[in-house]
Amino acid sequence: MPPRTSKTTALRVAVLADSDTRWKWGALTARRLTTGTPDAPRTADRPVEITGLLLRGRATPTPRQLAEVGDVGIETGRVREVTAVEFLDTVRNEGYDIVVLALVGGAVQAMLHGLAALRLAARPVVVTGYVGVVYEKLADGLLLRHGADVVLANSRHDAERFRAVYEGVGAHASAVTEAALPFLGGAPHRRQEGRETVVFAAQPSVPASRADRTYLLRRLVEHARLHPDREVLLKLRSKPGEHTTHIEELPYQRLADRLPGGLPPNFSLVYGHMGEVLDRTDLLVTVSSTAALESLHRRIPTAILTDLGVRETLGNHHFIGSGLLTSWDRLDGGSHPEPDEKWLAGQGVAADGTYDTAYDTARARVDALLAEHRLPDLTPYYTPATAPGYLPGILARHHLAPDGHPLPGAAAPRETGGVRGAVRDAVREAARGAYRQGVQRVAPVIRRMGEL
Repeated sequence: MPPRTSKTTALRVAVLADSDTRWKWGALTARRLTTGTPDAPRTADRPVEITGLLLRGRATPTPRQLAEVGDVGIETGRVREVTAVEFLDTVRNEGYDIVVLALVGGAVQAMLHGLAALRLAARPVVVTGYVGVVYEKLADGLLLRHGADVVLANSRHDAERFRAVYEGVGAHASAVTEAALPFLGGAPHRRQEGRETVVFAAQPSVPASRADRTYLLRRLVEHARLHPDREVLLKLRSKPGEHTTHIEELPYQRLADRLPGGLPPNFSLVYGHMGEVLDRTDLLVTVSSTAALESLHRRIPTAILTDLGVRETLGNHHFIGSGLLTSWDRLDGGSHPEPDEKWLAGQGVAADGTYDTAYDTARARVDALLAEHRLPDLTPYYTPATAPGYLPGILARHHLAPDGHPLPGAAAPRETGGVRGAVRDAVREAARGAYRQGVQRVAPVIRRMGEL
């Protein structure tokens, strides 16, 4: 049978993301699967068109956040927001060959059921995965992603765990495909005379409490005072009021404003693309940020803090056996941990030079699926029969019925152009602003008041 798509037409890819970090992962994954790496592009036999879509919600990235993600090969002006129902309608009308779902697990599950309900004669190949270290809700997150044609694992370690979960519940595990994080890269670390820069990679929700976050900030500032010859940077993910993949209710910026004694002159808050910050980093310190894997890929000295314990809720338990666990006391004394090479080999950081081939298997799998005359129906593990008390709620959050079809009233056609279209867009923008104000500013205050 002939392939579903012609080699003379463009390969059409849609990336649907719900946060800045997932947008970065999804867009770069689409590039790695279709055109290779920016430095070593794949010789494609057909042009590639990648469309960027942002799922509207509390963490929808702002233009500033999109710009700071860095070059992902898609102009920000070509990226648009959609609801879940609008996304499904776009897939039905545009005829994509590949769809990359860069979403939280529940949203992936909803889109899988929504796509299945479209009953397309030639449906797209569906790809999903994780944006970083998988240290919590392993079974829950994986089963919500089950049903995609390709579930990318960022390392051999993850691939083995993913298959074990699927096989353990009796679900097929053939979709699990080993790859790597798509945003690793940059020049290997080289120490420069007269320069020593320490960077603390902050996380929005780890740790969560004011006391723990204040402690980490205080120790970072004390490190700067102890070593006035070092440049100490606090790398932040977002500005107050912005959301990323996780909610940040206690921004370090506000804690820093209240720190007794102020900030020393060699201490700075920095934003921007993580790769650019790593270009000048000589020691990366974090609790459990994915930035640690980026740092290790470039052979930058990296430290995982144990000051608050080694706990599943912090995610630093993922680094047991890495040789990277240490404390501020040791770092203050000049100690730098050395990574365990065996541990590194299983984590997909590809510091051994194999990164250029990390997506070969995934790319071959996608190419094989594209060559099929007709793909089988999407069959997620969760169905109204297997999870009747769980699945309907997940789908309803995205205005989908238990069978994957839009709920009544959710699929009203959009008016375009004219006064009514302009009014609709203005009302929608105002509603979106009110929603963000509620979830990003008002709700955290109410929660904190409730803890008093």
